[in-house]
Amino acid sequence: MADIKSAREIAQEKIEKIGEATPEERLRWKHVPEGEKLAAKYLKQNLNLSAELSNYEESVAGYIKEGAADILLRNINLPGNDIAKKNNKKAMEGIKSLKKDKVGVENIYSKMRNIFNHYAEQGEQQRRQAYQQLKTEFEAKVQQALQQQMGSAAGFKIDVERQPQFQEEWHQLLAQLDGQYIVLLNEYKQELAAIA
Repeated sequence: MADIKSAREIAQEKIEKIGEATPEERLRWKHVPEGEKLAAKYLKQNLNLSAELSNYEESVAGYIKEGAADILLRNINLPGNDIAKKNNKKAMEGIKSLKKDKVGVENIYSKMRNIFNHYAEQGEQQRRQAYQQLKTEFEAKVQQALQQQMGSAAGFKIDVERQPQFQEEWHQLLAQLDGQYIVLLNEYKQELAAIA
């Protein structure tokens, strides 16, 4: 019968296979989280990101920028309200200050702004139409169900918008509508991450 190994023994074997961390990996593990904290601080406060980055040695600045860029990219979202718009603007300004290729960044920002504008204008119209259509269909289903249960005497008017099933279907539909924009936005975020 084979020996049964403890979880500790299995973990120890995996660590031995991985080997010792390189100096570069150690620097990354230390300084990427610092960059993430710096970006979070930048988003919450009025902080000059470029000035803060100048406090770091050149050998670690790349890791700081990597961590900061990751957090800033995560904070770019569809502009559903004014707060989201302000967050997007601040995150985008921060990313631009981190990148050397300002023209490349601005080209991607142009594409992002097109998505944001479309989402705010045509997307809003699509969401309103989809909501009305769902509400109309849902009301018809509820009236039909009431007539089947209570007969023709069912003259109730039910506020379907407050029904949990309606809310659930609306959130699914909304996620589907927003999903189209999110896919494009994520592609642009990946392009931004790849820019030097």
